[in-house]
Amino acid sequence: MRREDKNVIIDQLQEQINQYPHFYLADTSTLNAEDTGSLRRKCFEKEVKLVVVKNTLLRKALEKCEKADFSPMFETLKGSTSVMFSEVGNVPAKLIKEFRKKHEKPVLKAAFVEESFYVGDENLGMLASLKSKDELIADIVALLQSPVKNVISQLQSAPNTIAGVVKTLSEREE
Repeated sequence: MRREDKNVIIDQLQEQINQYPHFYLADTSTLNAEDTGSLRRKCFEKEVKLVVVKNTLLRKALEKCEKADFSPMFETLKGSTSVMFSEVGNVPAKLIKEFRKKHEKPVLKAAFVEESFYVGDENLGMLASLKSKDELIADIVALLQSPVKNVISQLQSAPNTIAGVVKTLSEREE
């Protein structure tokens, strides 16, 4: 491969790293063509971009990025590496976890999620259980709505309650 071609690939990788807020590095080396196709389809369905890259080119792209210091990930750049880019932080982890129910790979090498680094496959379960930004916002809205709903229901039932108390008191006096 010529130097110009390598520079184009490095620039494309750097652009994708800057474009997507989250990405995972995974080892997909032993997957056969059918399994790799299946993984790519699942990625497409979940809006995850899967790219197989050369480690040296990925390292150069990470070094060029000003988004963060990606040096904690450099030690994982050995063997076959696939990069999974995503807009939602927990989607690739859930996808890997689901796919590994039937296959032994992909194995998580490292991840950059919510501006933090996670190195090693032991972090997969924790990453899959992380709530996305939208899920957290929905939880907060639900928590905020709960007291309001209680107050409204109390106010709506208050006329019936007050009428019942007044009726009971009027019957007592007789």
